Amino acid sequence: MNRLRALTVRSEAASAALVLGGALWGVIWLPLRFLAGFGLEGAWPGVLIYSAATLLLLPLAWFVRASLIAHWRQLILCGLLTGGAFSLYSTSLLMTDVVRAVLLFYLTPVWGTVLGLMMLGERLTLGRGLALAMGLIGLLVVLGGGDGLPLPRNLGDVLALLSGFAWAFGTLQLYRMGAVAVSAQVFAFILGSLIVSTVLVALGGAQFGTVPSAAMVGLATPWALLAALYVLPMLFLTIWPATLLSPGRVGLLLMSEVVVGVASAAIWAGEPFGWRQGAGSLLILAAGAVEVLAARR
Repeated sequence: MNRLRALTVRSEAASAALVLGGALWGVIWLPLRFLAGFGLEGAWPGVLIYSAATLLLLPLAWFVRASLIAHWRQLILCGLLTGGAFSLYSTSLLMTDVVRAVLLFYLTPVWGTVLGLMMLGERLTLGRGLALAMGLIGLLVVLGGGDGLPLPRNLGDVLALLSGFAWAFGTLQLYRMGAVAVSAQVFAFILGSLIVSTVLVALGGAQFGTVPSAAMVGLATPWALLAALYVLPMLFLTIWPATLLSPGRVGLLLMSEVVVGVASAAIWAGEPFGWRQGAGSLLILAAGAVEVLAARR
């Protein structure tokens, strides 16, 4: 009984941390757009932020080098999936409408639930089904579904959709690798983000942003370091819970990003926040509550 109680407390702590991590994700558009103001386009803001974060994490990577060496194959796969998802998503935010990028990425609770059913032997409970329905309806209410189904219409849309797939598969790997040090997982995440962003600008050409001048990079680098200092705590609050919670639950609780993203855009970007955004946000928050309470029962 004590073990069951301890597992419940740990799961609830991970859920709370994930909601907070998602809230921090909700303002990631701010540093991305700020760096874009220096002339960095497409995937280039990501290249600078992930390069800075990699440098900041090198001392920690040395500290957990035994874990990195012991699990390097799994970490490479997991880092490319989770970090690649973050790279694709952050790039899509600069290449398509933010609304469409968020809609396409946050189909990930569906993909995560399907993976849980197929790969982890989970059952689609009434609580999970209700939470999924409330979360997706809330998402459509907040962001608007007037354009019909959120089908990809441009390259940025495709990146957002692929990022959702990659994140669902990546969180499945995180869940399976729960015994691996979280610091090693975060380092793999950042390295995967840097690799995927670098591949995009190296192979994709101008469609992922023209090569910035040395002067642009010099001016943007201090701000990229500040952005990396913001990103790293956010990642720890995202990666640690994902090693304990199933992919479907991770996708649902991470939707707190949508609520914070809409509110922050209203405050700092002058975007509207009315009854529709408020009602949709309440539905998303209720979906997270239903998921946690149903899992506790």
